[in-house]
Amino acid sequence: MTETHTHETDGSTVEFWENFYQERERVWSGSPNFLLVREMDSAPAGSALDLGCAEGADAIWLAERGWRVTAVDVSETALGRARARAAEQGITDIDWQQHDLANSFPTGQFDLVTAQYLHSPVAKADERERILRRAAEAVSPGGQLLIVGHAEWPSWVETPPHDVHFPTTTEVLAALDLTPAEWTVEVDALAERDQPGPEGQPGTRKDNILRIRRH
Repeated sequence: MTETHTHETDGSTVEFWENFYQERERVWSGSPNFLLVREMDSAPAGSALDLGCAEGADAIWLAERGWRVTAVDVSETALGRARARAAEQGITDIDWQQHDLANSFPTGQFDLVTAQYLHSPVAKADERERILRRAAEAVSPGGQLLIVGHAEWPSWVETPPHDVHFPTTTEVLAALDLTPAEWTVEVDALAERDQPGPEGQPGTRKDNILRIRRH
């Protein structure tokens, strides 16, 4: 059965992301993030936690491959779209949970914890780092933590709309503060993909990817 759980949230964070999703009927393409597909396509299914699931494409892709998925977002609008799309595809067993991850976090441990583009212009200082450390705690022994984040603005952005720091993989690893004897970094890479601009102009964007396994 598909469930939705609501937990403690910060009003300003909820308001920002609700406005973000309510501006359009659909924000994202509906396709799973390509680096999730690249890294997990051949992985054996287990339990998965999708942090910042948005409109549900990654969670649905995992569920279609036999994963038992808990999918989390701060926006009930995004979760509603995700639930509806999953139902249209006959997927009824994803556990959809509403969390402001700075204030609450799903319980349990998982074979895969994935955080795809967990960037927020309204995040408080060190908020992302604290969330990712909590994500690492949620990885089962033998499981994996997959973190994908932007490395820079798209190539066609000449003047960034706001000042933001895109952390490197070295910075993310340092912030995670993992015990080396308990973890192995399996992928630490920079990936480049095509990303056309809003007027259809050709362009690319670079992303950082970390895939880390817990012993």
